[in-house]
Amino acid sequence: MTIELSIETRTLHAELMERLSIREAQRNIGNLDGSFSTKTISGHEYLYFQYYSAGSGKRSFCLGVKSPALEELINQYKAEKIENNADPIGTQELCAQLIAGRIAVLPSSIVRVIRELAECSVFRVGGILVGTQAFACIGNLLGVRWDDTTVITQDVDIAIEKNISIAIPGLTSDIPKALESLSMGFLPVPRLNHKHPSTSFSIRKSPIRVDLLTPKTGPSEDPIYIPRLKAAAQPLSYLGYLIEDPIPAAVISEDAIVVQVPQPLKFGLHKLIISQLRDVTARAKSEKDIYQAYQILSFYNKERPVELQEVWIELISRGSSWKKLAEAGRNAMQQRYGNIPELEAKS
Repeated sequence: MTIELSIETRTLHAELMERLSIREAQRNIGNLDGSFSTKTISGHEYLYFQYYSAGSGKRSFCLGVKSPALEELINQYKAEKIENNADPIGTQELCAQLIAGRIAVLPSSIVRVIRELAECSVFRVGGILVGTQAFACIGNLLGVRWDDTTVITQDVDIAIEKNISIAIPGLTSDIPKALESLSMGFLPVPRLNHKHPSTSFSIRKSPIRVDLLTPKTGPSEDPIYIPRLKAAAQPLSYLGYLIEDPIPAAVISEDAIVVQVPQPLKFGLHKLIISQLRDVTARAKSEKDIYQAYQILSFYNKERPVELQEVWIELISRGSSWKKLAEAGRNAMQQRYGNIPELEAKS
């Protein structure tokens, strides 16, 4: 059952999103994890910055000969590090208030994985959180709490366009090393065809799994290597629709993590489509798809019915296969839960 969050909780969440946008815009030298050291070489003192690189251990690079300008840089780093650790914009306090207001919170093990992915810039280079974690974030954005049975999962699905314009030249991410740095035991999941690179990472004897996905643009279903992620992704049909024009959201725990998620209405309608693509062995997942779709579309049917009908008509106008799958999903949903939301049968 969907529960509307209190006006106080919805207001706090809006305030959190505003503060997080400020924090992202003001990311500074204090966000870097590392330390400074001095080495004397041929009678001259050189300053180094030391940091830990996943898979490579401790690394360092030389900043140059010790000078007043570099010493000022070190002082700035220390000051900003202290300020950042002190939570200057109050996100931790807001998160505590939101949790008390029954906002959706993900399991700590999942939050740890998403935090590391965010810190290595996955969501800044075009990565989009999809799947059940995105569904939970979408509920928070809409001001509702979904039925708990539809927000429990141990899979972390990351979708990314194969080709995307990056606003910051040279910005990349390294997902395998980011997962390795967690020391949680993430290992690539072998493919049936051993010539293909892995698109999933899992922990032995644990249900936690990270799957990398990308829109399918041709007949091949072979994994596609994404250079800026230094990993391969599994191409999926109809995924491009889901990740068009993503929006920022927050994964909430003791602090908040900024991620990108699909637009809520597209998420719901996309669930109708993929519910029809599951094979007979995945009936439980298909039922979950339909229930998630029902919850989102019912919200829009009540709060924004005109927008719901417009986006539905646009979806079934994309082609015969789109219309067939979407209407089959709609029929399955309406058979299970009744004729609400009322999606028009004709394009």
